[in-house]
Amino acid sequence: MKHNHETPPDPSLHHDPLALEPGKRVQGAALLAILVASVMIVLKGGAWVLTGSVALLGSFLDSIMDLSLSVMNFFAIRHAQTPADKEHRFGHGKAEALAALVQGAMLSLAALFLVYESAKAFRNPQVLSETNIGIIVIGISIVLTFGLVVVQRRVAKATHSVAVHADSAHYAGDLYINVGVLGALVLSGPMGFVYADPVLGVFVAGLLARSAWQVFTAAADQLMDSELEDETRDKIKQIILSHPDVLGLHDLRTRRAGLSSFIQCHIELDGSMTLNQAHKISDQVEASVMRAFPGAEVLVHQDPQGHEELTDLQQS
Repeated sequence: MKHNHETPPDPSLHHDPLALEPGKRVQGAALLAILVASVMIVLKGGAWVLTGSVALLGSFLDSIMDLSLSVMNFFAIRHAQTPADKEHRFGHGKAEALAALVQGAMLSLAALFLVYESAKAFRNPQVLSETNIGIIVIGISIVLTFGLVVVQRRVAKATHSVAVHADSAHYAGDLYINVGVLGALVLSGPMGFVYADPVLGVFVAGLLARSAWQVFTAAADQLMDSELEDETRDKIKQIILSHPDVLGLHDLRTRRAGLSSFIQCHIELDGSMTLNQAHKISDQVEASVMRAFPGAEVLVHQDPQGHEELTDLQQS
């Protein structure tokens, strides 16, 4: 049997702009990422034209992809939150993971392009000009990116959204990228180290590649229906076994798709109780799990105590 009773919202939470239902929080984080990326494209594009920095070019390209990926993420998140239909009985949550795969691919391509541009700069090193403007722009970018990552991590932790996690991963990488670009502008401009810019360009490419790997890994885990974290599974077991009439638990299976979690298991009950009693206990167990994991789809099967051992003996 399956139940999915939503926990009523707490009116006191309405005073906190971040304490919204998971779907709205995820969409809000996606919209914020679009706004921040748009501002940084304008700032970094102008600064790159003035300075000619390869490292700044890499940061500018990364921001362009940030915007395109954040827009794609927003629509993927909206699609993932559409209700289940006849063709997709488990919902559309994996749309987020598919969007994350595209993110990883684009980040990988950006890393390769930046290595190519850095190689060109190695062959023809130049002292950068107008670096003060670039330094100011990168400083602003660091502040904006840090604020965005803080919000995204809060939302990703609360909702388990793989799309927001993917966005957060490469924006966190942007912080290192921006620090590297800042160093390149200082070393190649005022200090005159002409090779600093291409060297840090390669460093930025490496960070992009690392972010791409993290995004690929998170998306693959969800697409392959990996189990929830051990800590989460242990919590589920404790909740189920805390019911006084549950004598045992086996075949716990969990997975996540987008914002939705799926939990199913077999509970062992006294074999002499009536079907009505077993049904009531199962309902209580499901309700307990869903209070701890609002919005989760929980499926509990009832077995008489010792049923698993008896089945093994019959098959041997």
